[in-house]
Amino acid sequence: MWEGIAHMPKVRVAGFGVSLDGFSAGTEQSLRDPLGRRGPELFQWFFHTKTFCAMHGGEGGSLDVDDEFARRAMEGFGAFILGRNMFGPVRGEWPDESWRGWWGENPPYHADTFVLTHYERPPLVMEGGTTFHFVTGGIEEALRLAKQAAGEKDVKIGGGVSTVRQYLQAGLIDSLHFALSPVVLGRGEALFAGLDLAGLGFSVVSRTNSDKATHFLLAKG
Repeated sequence: MWEGIAHMPKVRVAGFGVSLDGFSAGTEQSLRDPLGRRGPELFQWFFHTKTFCAMHGGEGGSLDVDDEFARRAMEGFGAFILGRNMFGPVRGEWPDESWRGWWGENPPYHADTFVLTHYERPPLVMEGGTTFHFVTGGIEEALRLAKQAAGEKDVKIGGGVSTVRQYLQAGLIDSLHFALSPVVLGRGEALFAGLDLAGLGFSVVSRTNSDKATHFLLAKG
């Protein structure tokens, strides 16, 4: 009886690292520290996985609980949305078009990827199927374009912290996967400050432990 029922595309956050004290990025992002100082500590669960190694053109890596969540955090998406800071360290107006992202010529998205910015820039076509589109019309405009591009696949809100918070506050996210890492950052970009996830309709639907993180899935309903 279920034949012919199309997948209802979702807007998801997945593979998002959080410290025990609620930070999802370190301070002072720079070319040297793309995730901010101490930011990489939030992703120790991710760096050892087969999924991460494959994303960066390498072989090996673990096949375990963390890898399962890492793989699911990149699969099934037809479009991605990133904040300006997630795309790079350049601030203000684009001085030129030389900055092409953190990931080299073949970024790991392999789909249309929409970058939130206040400053116009032509689309950037990369290897492997990724095209960066620079959206100046705000989060709802970016989501409209991303849904069009994704078709029947999901849209991933890839980060950073400010972008995820804006989409949460606007009630535009359907599900969340947080990887809670056993580290205390003390300072950085706070993910949950001022957010009422229960009031937004979210509850925890599963919790899975690994050696390096606890994976929480939250959904509305």
